[in-house]
Formats: sequence, C-alpha cells, structure tokens
Amino acid sequence: MKLVTVAFYVLALGLLAVGLRELLTGFEENRCSMTYMFEYPEYRRVALPRRVARLYPAYGLYLYGEGLYAQETRALKLTGAPVLFLPGNAGSYKQARSLGSVALRKAENMEGGVHFNVFTVDFNEELVALYGGSLLRQTHFLHESIKAILRLYKHLKTPPQSVVLVGHSMGGVVARALYTLPRFNTNLVSLIITQASPHLAPVLALDPYLLDFYSAVRQKWVNQANKLRNVTVLSVGGGYRDYQVRSGLTSLPCPPGDPNKLSLVATAVPRTWVSTDHLSIVWCKELVLATVRAFFDLINPETRQFTDNPEKKLSVLNHHFIRHPVRMLEETQDTSISILDFPEAWSEVNTLRLAYSTPKEGQVKYFLFALSSRRKAYSHFYCRSNNLEMTSWVYGCMHKNGSSCVHAVDLSMGTELLPPYKVLILSLSDLSSVTHLVVSASNLNGKQFTVECEWQRQESQTLSVPVPHVLSFGLTVSDVTVNSSGLLHTIKLQHFHQVYQAFRINVASQCKEHKDRLPNVYRINVPWFREDSLTTVSVPSVTEISGMLHTSRPDNTSGVLLQLHTAPNCQYKVSVRTSLPRVLGQILRFCGPMVPVYTAVTLLLACGGQLSSILKSRRAADMSQVVGKGLQPHKVNLPVCILHILLSCSWFQEVWSVLCLPLMDALPSTTPDATFHEGVVPAEEWPHLLSPLLYIFGAAVAYWGSTLLRLIMRLVSLILAPLHRPSVSRDCGTLRPRTQLLITLSLTVLGGTSCGALSIFAAFLLHLYRVLRLQMTERSLSHMLNLAPRKHKEAENGTVDAESFSKSKECNGAPLLSECALQEVRDDLQLHLCLSALFTLPVMLIAPSLIHWIRNLRYSTQLDPDPCWPHIVPVITVYMLLINCNTLKLSNSKLLPLTSCLPLPLAIAMVTFSPLHLYRVTYFLLAVLAPLALCCLL
Repeated sequence: MKLVTVAFYVLALGLLAVGLRELLTGFEENRCSMTYMFEYPEYRRVALPRRVARLYPAYGLYLYGEGLYAQETRALKLTGAPVLFLPGNAGSYKQARSLGSVALRKAENMEGGVHFNVFTVDFNEELVALYGGSLLRQTHFLHESIKAILRLYKHLKTPPQSVVLVGHSMGGVVARALYTLPRFNTNLVSLIITQASPHLAPVLALDPYLLDFYSAVRQKWVNQANKLRNVTVLSVGGGYRDYQVRSGLTSLPCPPGDPNKLSLVATAVPRTWVSTDHLSIVWCKELVLATVRAFFDLINPETRQFTDNPEKKLSVLNHHFIRHPVRMLEETQDTSISILDFPEAWSEVNTLRLAYSTPKEGQVKYFLFALSSRRKAYSHFYCRSNNLEMTSWVYGCMHKNGSSCVHAVDLSMGTELLPPYKVLILSLSDLSSVTHLVVSASNLNGKQFTVECEWQRQESQTLSVPVPHVLSFGLTVSDVTVNSSGLLHTIKLQHFHQVYQAFRINVASQCKEHKDRLPNVYRINVPWFREDSLTTVSVPSVTEISGMLHTSRPDNTSGVLLQLHTAPNCQYKVSVRTSLPRVLGQILRFCGPMVPVYTAVTLLLACGGQLSSILKSRRAADMSQVVGKGLQPHKVNLPVCILHILLSCSWFQEVWSVLCLPLMDALPSTTPDATFHEGVVPAEEWPHLLSPLLYIFGAAVAYWGSTLLRLIMRLVSLILAPLHRPSVSRDCGTLRPRTQLLITLSLTVLGGTSCGALSIFAAFLLHLYRVLRLQMTERSLSHMLNLAPRKHKEAENGTVDAESFSKSKECNGAPLLSECALQEVRDDLQLHLCLSALFTLPVMLIAPSLIHWIRNLRYSTQLDPDPCWPHIVPVITVYMLLINCNTLKLSNSKLLPLTSCLPLPLAIAMVTFSPLHLYRVTYFLLAVLAPLALCCLL
C-alpha cells in the first residue's frame, strides 16, 4: 500500500513538474532588442516639500538625464513635456532609463525643440504585489510627486497642466488608484500607459489590504465611468513569456463600449509583435519605440505639451498600438486626389492575380483593376507589398480618361502592417462609387519591392476544422489541406474559445516550383480580445504554432481564426493536436492560486487523521501515511460543488445572506471586459471541474514538502546533536509554564510594537526546536536500544514466539522501559512533524510583510499597517501551548473527540472561501489548532 501511495504521488509530482516547466519555459525565445544608453545615465533628485519628505522618507522623485541634457537640467529649469515612470513590485526607479534614453535620442532628431522630461519615482523597491499595506501610501506620494513636477514648469508662459504616467506592474495599478483619492484633481493626469499591470485582480492576495485596495480602485472606475471617460488608459500585457502576471489580468475592468480604455497584448502591437517577460517589457526596444513614437504624435505643436483632446489621444494610440495604417485619420486633408502622369505609366490588369517586382531603375507605375466585371464573382480585393513605407498606395478611381485615372480617392487607410509586408483587404460591397482600383508600384527612389494582388471570394477561401477535445491527450489529430490558389486563407478553429485548451498547430508547406517568394505569415486571430500572435516563415517549411489563449470567449459563439498569408501555387497542410503539457501549463497559469489552498487542505486533513489515530489507538501514525491519506476529493470537492450549485438558487442565496456568510470565492474571470459590481465576480464552471486535478497537485506538494521537512529535521538534528546532551525523555524541548507565559507575553509585545510576522516566526522557530530535540532523542534511544542485549527465541517458521517474547520483557525491565520510551518519543515526533508542516503555511503567507519590515527598518521600527495584527495573540499562544503537547495528553483529553471532527468541515470552508483570499488560510488553520491547544490543557 505504501508503495502504491509513493508511486501515485510520484506521478502527481511529475504532472505538476511538466505543467510548471511548460509555464516557466514553454514559450518562444526572447526576441526583444535591448535598449542601450550612449551616455552615462544620471538621476537627479527633485526636492519635495518638507512635509512630504517627512511623511514619506523611504520614497523619492528623480529626473532622468544623460550627457549634455543632464548638465542642462541640473537647475531643474525644464521646458519639455513631463512623463512620470512608476516602477512596480520590487522595481527600481532606474528602470526608467530605457524610456528616457530612447525619448532623448529621438528628440535630438526632431525639429521645433520638442522633447520630454522623464521623471521616475523611487518606491524603495517594495513588495507591493504581496504586501498591500504600502499601496495607499504609494498612491499619496504619487499625488504629491505630480504636484511637485508641475511646479517645476511655473516659469513657462504655457506650462503643462497634466503629466503622462507610465506604470510598470503594480505601478500601473497605483496610477489608476490616484482617482480614488478625495482631493485628487482629475485634470492632473489624462493619459496612463501601463505595462504588465494586473488590473483585474492581484496575482496573490496574501493580505486584506491588497484586496481592499483593488476593490476601491475597481469601484471608482466602474461606478464613475462616465466621469472618467476623458481619461485615456492603455494596458499592455507581456504575453506568454510573462508568467508572473498573465496577460488576462492586464485587461481593464471597465464598462463595455468605453473607447478610451484599451487593453492588448504585446504580440499584437504593430512593429513589435514579440512576447516579453515581466521585466523585459520595460526595456524591450520594439515596445519602447512604439511608446515614444506615440508620445511625439501626442504633442500639440502650439504648446509643445501633450494634447488634452481625447479623440486625438485615442487616434494616436490606435495608430501605434492597435492598427498601423498609412497615416492617422486626422492627417487626411482631402479625401480625393488627382493622378496626372504619363499614359505609359499605366497598365490595366485583366488577370485574377498580379505579381510585380520593381526594377532597379526608378520609375512611375500604376496598375488598374476594373471592378465592373468582378463584382458578381468576387467579394474582396487583396493586395500586399513589402515596401514598408507607410504612404498611400491603393486608390479607388472615380473618373477614368483613356488608360489612366484622373480622379481617385485614397483607399489606403485600411492598410495593416505585418512583419514582412503591408496588407490591404477591400470589400467590394463598400466600393459602389468606384469603377477601378489603382495600385501604385512607383519606386522613384530606386528601391526594389514586390507587389502582389488578387481578387478573392471569401467563402471559398475560408475553411473550418473542429479542434480535438482537451481530453484527447494528443492522440487524435484534426487536419485540413489548403491547395493555395490565393494569397490569403482563413481557417476557423471551431470550439477553440477557452483558456484551458492548448494545441500544437503544425503548418507544413510545399511548393511545386522553387523560386523566390515573399515570406508567409501565420496569424492566430482572437476576435474578442487584442491578443493576436504572428509567425513569419519561409516557403517551403514545417512550422509549429502554439495555440493558447489569454482570455476566454464569454458566450462560446465563435472560435479562434488561423489566417494564412500564403504563396500561390503551394500546398499547406494544417494539423491541430492537443498538447497535454501546455494544457497543464494553462491550468497552472490560471488556477495556480488554488494549489496552495489544496496543500493546506491536505495538511489539515492529515492533522485530522493524526488526531483520529491518537483517539482510536492512543498512538500517532506515521506522517507520510496520514499526509498520503489527506487527498480526499470526494469529501472536499463534492460538498463545494453542491454549494456552488445551490448558490444558483435564489432561496439558498437568501439563506446564505441571512447567515451573514461571505461570498463564495472564485478565481478572477478569464473573459475580457468583465465588470464587477459590488464585489460580485462572474463565476465560471470549468475551474470547479478541474478542482480534483488541482487537489492532486496540492496534495503532491504537501506530501513531498512534508517529506522534505522530515529530511531537513533529520539533517539539522545531526548537525546540532554534538551541542546537546543526549536525552531519553519525551519532554525534551518543552517549556515550563512560567517560561511559556513569559515568552508569549514578550512575543506579543514584540509583535505589537514592531512586526507581527517577526513574533510569529520566532514562535515557529521555538516549535521547530522542539521537533529537533525529539528527533535527537529518538536517535539516542534507538542507539541505546540497539546496544542493549536482546535475546528472543524464534519459532520454527521464522516468526517470534509471542509467549517467550513476553516473558523476556517481564524478566528484564530495562528493555521494556527503553522500548516504551522510544515508542512514546516516536509518537510525539510524528505528531509534531505534522504540526510543523501546518505551522509552516502561516509563516510562508506572512513572509512578505516580514521582508517589507526588515527592508524599511531604517525608516520605521513598526510595520504600519500590519496584516498580522488580528491574529498575533492567538497564533503565538497556540504555538507556545502546542510546544508542550504530546500524544499522552491528547489521548486523555475530553476535547479530542470534538477536535478530531473539525478538520474536514474547515477544509471544505477553506476551499469555499480562500481561493481569492489566501490570507484566510491562516484563520481556518487557527480554528483547528486553537481547540487542539486546549486539548493539552483540558
């Protein structure tokens, strides 16, 4: 049985390792270009008012500069447009150097003296993603910093009235939190760009302050959406390389239809098209260039400051981050143009497809496509060119004279930029007033490029293929073959609309003729969110594309599209296969916070099993045995699922509210544009279906974690054994009642005056010392027992004769005493190992607040606010009382039958109320440990 248990948990650990490997390493290589500083960067501290400096001694405001610009701005006489960078969790203010340096270099090539003053805030590299007590303090300091920045421009005739904020990670969340401050003037910030910021929900909620902060920000932006419509916010997610903040969390929670709130993934940004990890999104040259280009286009040429026009801001951001046409809409002065060139420059195309390469000598060239004969047979006109200069190149002819067009309208605004070429797709139904299409292939500068155009019938070039079921484990394949007679094919991946689905999409291309062709582009198009990914390949080739989603389709009405920009006269075979490692990676990406909850559930049930063993046999069971039996999904997941079903009934909701129970916890929604009203989270069904698998993962962590704890205890006890006198008593490492009371009071005072996590950690170390002493005593007694003479008569079948063995014990009292003492110590050791595993969980949950307190000791000796303050006294008291606990006291306690029944209902409550509120795990553990401590007294 033990071998089967070990084999099961080895398999569970293997599946968990496969999922973690896919989550942490199963993505494309980093294709971001590094940004470099050509001169030494300098950070000049900006003096703040004394009141602000006294209130926030750990924070600071700096101006970025380098070279001559740094010297010119030493006196802080600034004339540029202010930009303020906000670092995120444990982020340095020096991360602003990429944005500042690129903006500075680009300004050197600009006319009119337009430039930016890039400021950056030093938040002391606080762990605000794990400890939420500093978030409100950071928000207030940001408000003071903005006012200090604007005061630096008072000497100008037209000083700036607002500051543009660029926030990385939690810095973006703090930027949006500005609007929750009662005295904040909303006109001070009208544009916020966030990078890998978890707007939807925190990654891990380890304290209530973090969730309270998020709730306040969410309610402000959702309930007062109309007042904040003029505030433009752009949120950029990093893609699959960012395993710290999944891109679905970067979606802005806002009412649908708000055009000024844009959410997207870096892989969909034009001229970027790369996935970034959580840190590289700050210095990724492609993304930094897109940001800086947008900044320059946002400048009002009259004031040389950022524009206040919301339509202008939205147009610029759409141009640089969503779709990159030939120019922005407001740049189009005249919708009609005249083409007056020599007749020999015109050629009419009567074939279905055009493929033209420009000569080395510069020339003027136009191609005419007649619409009259194509309207009935075709629905679209497709054209692409690898001349990436974004100028007008396709026109609709309104008046034709002979072989040339004399009056035409520009149709190039629909151009989309792809990595190897620009593409334009025109719907013929929208061109009723146009007689001909004109494609310009002029290369007056002598630059060579290729133009390919064709008429398309969209229905015939669109195929559908149902994706394999997620439980097919890669054993079944869905494939489709495309005999390319066109330049664009679309494959609808039916039933692909959920984040837990993951596929390996293979595209194999082969051509009849070997000649130079434009590269192919394979695009995963997600209709409901801007998370497209592009793959550029040569022909012929075999390419694997990762088919995964950052967000789910809310209504399951449409699936993902695979767009193939192909080469003509080639064959493409597309095969779709479920990838089990990627499915596991997606499950951990979206449901990872559930694993520590199930780990706590397993250890809690193991503790319950240990108490039941003591109650029945007055002996403790082996730790690995009770932890192995802590996996009980039929007792935990089934009641939770029943509760979930019952909560869909109105009468049960009324009963639930009468009992004043909190809402049932749910993981953050995976659908975009999810709006939360009054804290209600849209529930999804699939996490409940996956709960047994997550329970297995959590049980595997508990099983192997407890095994590791046991090995560490043995190793440390070996090291410390020479420093302690050998003991044969089960009371080794215990404390006298007076000592217990004194230490409890001292640790309580220490926690109240400095940091609660510090006092809890100290109590945890005292209990670990008790475990170490038991481990040393168990080893000493084992050695003594082995050295003592033992004579037992064996029966003929090789077993021990029970009668003679009993007589041997009766005749010699010493071996009996040693064996009994050894068994008692072993029982106590197994009990305290289980307790130590449980004690470890609260210590791990409060570790961020302890780290924060240590790093801020030079500014303050007291942690304020302290997330541990509600349970400092009970946790320390329980830890100290359980140090003296042993199996004899528990077996004689009248409270043990009741206490042994508590772990199961509390485990169900933990799964019900803790997935989003991880800090509640400590409360549920305390609800079991407190009665257990009373068992030692009563």
